[in-house]
Amino acid sequence: MAISQGSLEIRTNPKSFLDITSQVQDFVTKSNIQNGVCHLFIKHTSASLVIQENYDPSVRQDFETIFSNLAPEDFPYVHNMEGKDDMPAHIRSALTSTSEAVPVMNGKLSLGTWQGIYLWEHRDQPHNRIVMISMVGE
Repeated sequence: MAISQGSLEIRTNPKSFLDITSQVQDFVTKSNIQNGVCHLFIKHTSASLVIQENYDPSVRQDFETIFSNLAPEDFPYVHNMEGKDDMPAHIRSALTSTSEAVPVMNGKLSLGTWQGIYLWEHRDQPHNRIVMISMVGE
């Protein structure tokens, strides 16, 4: 059993989906682990990780629209010390995920044909986000 750990530092754009699949695959390749599990964890509470369709960008646009309605910025939140976009970002993160696990087979992420791994930035400003990666396998 082998373990490989590291991190990705990713600069985001405001309220955007950033496809990080190739960066994660690069880490998997460098780990030399052929079969196992790749675990991802984002070290933030106002951004999230999602595995979602990577073919039609309107899917991600619809996600943004729906989540804007689920957690609107103009709601009278008690927590507002970091700006009007902060509490909605926390809600979005709680409704999605801060971690993902992807099987690795023959040195490749075993994603579906139309799946990609995305860092979803929920804030109105760009941020430097840290994604931890742990590979376990052989």
